[in-house]
Amino acid sequence: MENTSENAQLPPSLRLLKWLVIILTATMIVGVITVVGLLVTRMPSISAPLALPETMSLPESLTLPDGAQAAAVTMGRDFIAVVTQDDRILIFNPDGSLRQEVQITPAPSEPTAPQAAP
Repeated sequence: MENTSENAQLPPSLRLLKWLVIILTATMIVGVITVVGLLVTRMPSISAPLALPETMSLPESLTLPDGAQAAAVTMGRDFIAVVTQDDRILIFNPDGSLRQEVQITPAPSEPTAPQAAP
């Protein structure tokens, strides 16, 4: 008696498992292709410069007060905020004029527990 793959039949539960694996593999291949396609079509071009909204324009220059060094800059709808290294926030108008200055107070330090005498 010859035992070849042509003559041997898989048990029904193993046949079901084989088809489930085939379907899962096909589903994963389609899923990976879909994710890659979405990433390629939805990501902006890396070489394209970032565009400002049409309503926002940058001034030619911002003049910081003497001794102030910028640590961070952010933009709002009608202002530009500069955080300085000496714990101040400078708010500028869109034309570059200083609108407001806010002093950042340091957070209160946590009290230390008294140490027991030896």
